[in-house]
Amino acid sequence: MPSLCAPTPAAPRSVAEVNEEIRAYMQARSGRPLWPEEQMQYEQLLREWAAAVRGDIATTA
Repeated sequence: MPSLCAPTPAAPRSVAEVNEEIRAYMQARSGRPLWPEEQMQYEQLLREWAAAVRGDIATTA
């Protein structure tokens, strides 16, 4: 099962890695509403995903 720990800034994950973790995270919850703790974890994953997207854009520019 994927880790829910955020990586250190020195070791960011790729967009694909974070995206896969988000998909697995939501699939494990079978479409039910997230509990408050789960919502916070999900939001952290989204922040990590957004940072990875920005990093990909910066490296391609």
